[in-house]
Parts: sequence; structure tokens; C-alpha cells
Amino acid sequence: MSDDVITVLRGNPTTDEIAALVGVLVGWAGARTEPAAPTAVSAWWASGLPSASATRGPDAWRVSGLPR
Repeated sequence: MSDDVITVLRGNPTTDEIAALVGVLVGWAGARTEPAAPTAVSAWWASGLPSASATRGPDAWRVSGLPR
């Protein structure tokens, strides 16, 4: 049995063409990883977000200027 990983069935590819194929296969295999876990939101960053109570209702404009 042969130790070849890639076998060319037809044609005569150059070494550059084989290298391009290997590059595509490696990139494709690397793209199939698990997505990164979401990072925790810091309290400092969350303090800059609008609060849910200040975004709705007839007094939302007034509540938005008050301290939380």
C-alpha cells in the first residue's frame, strides 16, 4: 500500500498547483473549528448601555437623564 495522502487520477499537476490545493484544504479544515465562547461583559462596559426602563414609555426622556 502507498503512503500517498493525495493521489492525482488524471493530468500532470505542477508542484505549485499541488501546493495551492494543499493550502485550500488546510484553510478549509481550519475554518471548521468550534466558535469562540462569548466573553463576559464587564460592569464598566454595561454601564454605558441604555437601561431597558429608560427606553420605553411616556416619561422615557425624563428617566434617561436621571442617575441609575
